[in-house]
Amino acid sequence: MISVLQLGTIDYSTGQRLQEKLIALRKDGRVGDVVLLLEHTPVITLGRNAKSANIVASPESLARRGVGIYECDRGGDVTFHGPGQLVGYPIIDLRGFPSESATQKSLGAVEYVRRLEEVLIRTCAEFGIPTKRIAGMTGVWTVEVADQPTGSSAYEAKIAALGVHISRGVASHGIALNVNTDLSFFNLIIPCGIASKPVTSMKKELGREVSMQEVAHVLSRNFGAVFNSQMLWLESLDSLLGKDLGVPARPPADLQKLHGEDDSAWA
Repeated sequence: MISVLQLGTIDYSTGQRLQEKLIALRKDGRVGDVVLLLEHTPVITLGRNAKSANIVASPESLARRGVGIYECDRGGDVTFHGPGQLVGYPIIDLRGFPSESATQKSLGAVEYVRRLEEVLIRTCAEFGIPTKRIAGMTGVWTVEVADQPTGSSAYEAKIAALGVHISRGVASHGIALNVNTDLSFFNLIIPCGIASKPVTSMKKELGREVSMQEVAHVLSRNFGAVFNSQMLWLESLDSLLGKDLGVPARPPADLQKLHGEDDSAWA
């Protein structure tokens, strides 16, 4: 069983701290597998392979738009997170999921990423958006038709990004699906270091706003199907952590207050 906890909108550093604590608890077997679903306040993140040159906006431009910058230990290059983008952080022990490969027992990194892509492909399909993988690239892409007077041409646009970190079999970080995202934020960077391909969103593809709650539920259902697991929605951190763990298990609305606390408050 995989628990699902929807957190609303939180800043990136708060989300990172929560991930770190849950990763430690998962490694110790004190909590089960969980998927955090949330939105972030505007932020640019740099993965382990990121090149700072892929942030093309000036510090002044970023400050005017209220965009922070954070380095993190996920794979991948530069990406943007912000309102209208559904971010999913699966904190799961991959050793509990059998591999389809004959050469290994449990999920490896590549197979895990492929399954995350499959979750996103199925989710977009349920909203009538055909998507696909592109060989040699990580993420999920849709085919758009350029609006031209004559001779319309097709090009691929990225609708979802992936970046994961795996330590002692426990995966963290995860996926970011552009639902109603303000795509102008991606002009501040070269998304994932790929200058030749545009970024899109479900809103752009469908020509209308999409319910974030509906997308969250569809994504959760597809996660369960792809990982062959039952999904259990929780109402709060209390439901996940329990009061016997010595962790200040707070409702999602209070997560912002954790940002200013010392790590010892979590001990």
